[in-house]
Amino acid sequence: MLQIVFNEISAAELSGLEILEQLELLEEFKVGEDDLENLNGERFGKIERDGIVLYRYRSKDYRFYFEVKKGAVIVHRVLHKGTFSDFLFRSKMPLAEDEALAGSKHFWKLIDEGRNARRL
Repeated sequence: MLQIVFNEISAAELSGLEILEQLELLEEFKVGEDDLENLNGERFGKIERDGIVLYRYRSKDYRFYFEVKKGAVIVHRVLHKGTFSDFLFRSKMPLAEDEALAGSKHFWKLIDEGRNARRL
């Protein structure tokens, strides 16, 4: 398993949830090298743009968006699925969630905010 590091934004997003829900999500959120090498599209996905590789972990109604650097999982955002389901519905894009997000400027702005936030 890789070490998981949250930044200020992702930690705040997670702490905004009920405590029991936080504990359940953190209990499930484990990332190993095998997970990243064998992406199944269900729990783990991959989003790329301009040479940046971002991974997605799906658990219940939440999505963890993270990068892997120097053996650590750096979590940039923890977002409710409705955040992007609504976006996909409004944009009427006939793409899978990960594909649609890869082309969304709004999504990458959220990720860049997370990438630039202080790590905890």
